[in-house]
Amino acid sequence: MYNPSSTHADEFIDHAEVLETLAEAGRESRNRTRVREILNKAALCKGLSHREAAILLDCDDPELEAQLYALAGEIKHKFYGNRIVLFAPLYLSNYCINGCVYCPYHAKNRTIPRKKLTQEEIAEEVRALIRTGHKRLAVEAGEDPKHNPLEYILESIKTIYSVQEGGNSIRRVNVNIAATDVESYRKLKAAGIGTYILFQETYNRKQYEELHPTGPKSNYAWHTEAMDRAQEGGCDDVGVGVLFGLSGYRYELVGLLMHAEHLEARFGVGPHTISMPRICPADDVSLDNFPDALPDAIFRKIVAVLRVAVPYTGMIISTRESARMREQLLHCGVSQISGGSRTSVGGYTTEERHDETAQFDVADTRPLDDVVRWLLEQEHIPSFCTACYREGRTGDRFMSLCKSGKISLCCTPNALMTLKEYLMDYASPATRAEGERMIAASLTDIPAGRVRDLTIERLKRIEAGERDFRF
Repeated sequence: MYNPSSTHADEFIDHAEVLETLAEAGRESRNRTRVREILNKAALCKGLSHREAAILLDCDDPELEAQLYALAGEIKHKFYGNRIVLFAPLYLSNYCINGCVYCPYHAKNRTIPRKKLTQEEIAEEVRALIRTGHKRLAVEAGEDPKHNPLEYILESIKTIYSVQEGGNSIRRVNVNIAATDVESYRKLKAAGIGTYILFQETYNRKQYEELHPTGPKSNYAWHTEAMDRAQEGGCDDVGVGVLFGLSGYRYELVGLLMHAEHLEARFGVGPHTISMPRICPADDVSLDNFPDALPDAIFRKIVAVLRVAVPYTGMIISTRESARMREQLLHCGVSQISGGSRTSVGGYTTEERHDETAQFDVADTRPLDDVVRWLLEQEHIPSFCTACYREGRTGDRFMSLCKSGKISLCCTPNALMTLKEYLMDYASPATRAEGERMIAASLTDIPAGRVRDLTIERLKRIEAGERDFRF
């Protein structure tokens, strides 16, 4: 029986409940009155249940679909405005003992060169990233207790935070590493991580076990319950996600929302972010082996449905997606993107756009400055903000501000200040011109008073050479 507050994976991701939800969605998605009721509920910006979201996903009425996309855009703008947060992944090591059949890092792959960065090499990678303008990173590493023990990850985080380049530094390190125990999560929190990220890959237990035949990750319950242990260890900002294309997308959407409901029920706060990767080609990985790979139209609809179902949660799209696809997704729910990314170990200090250690092929290969200018031309504010994390606005404190609508009083000024820093320190002349135009236009959106006055004053001080102001 479905129990979102249970600590056991098979109860909060209840297979029978998922199947009943999909059956109900098949019936109710053709009931226009019911679909309109769900859209009206979504417009209240309080979220939807997994059953309601499944009905929206199955609805193929063109008029109602158009309403869904319009509503997703409105909700995204209400909570996030036109801000888009930017980050970059940093791959530390591709040593891995798991047997995940969709990942080129799997233990039986003998064609991929194995590589692990030293602390000196990590520092060089970080300097290279800072020189492009990045302020937040997502650390990635394969699961290998011998080559990538927790001590290595902790030392790497310390190294990343210690690097100074041209008066700038990395201000937030998110971590995407294998499921671990509560004590290890405490250590990660003490090291100053931002969000702990772990993709479920698939919520379908049967598919999960087939896709993970060997290694620690093959334990479905240990992996699925990792976010509970992370919360118990003090990591109150957690990021979930599935790799769409591994199993049926309807099942995955329902499982993802049931996981979010579980975190909300047990800890009072749902996921800080939801990542939206799709299976894509890589070394030793062919899409021919994944019949559930998603077409663009369905993927776009999933993003829209998730946005209206979990309005407060950040949604992330990586450079797996093309520039054209990312542009579409920005308008129906996405609030964070990577830019100027390399998915190989040591990729930022080599001239090669792709090498044999890459985890997946990058579709959007534009450098960060091009991505920033593109966002500005699309009337988005590129944001390098890390203020909430450093001011302690995490977990339920962040969510309560977000749900009240007050978070924008922090987010817009912080976004503008970090954009100003980027324009002064790294932008090309064309990007700087677009950015200054955006800042001038966006200041008028901040209500007159102390916050606007402080923002204007701090923007002037940034132009004079000062850095790192935040609300």
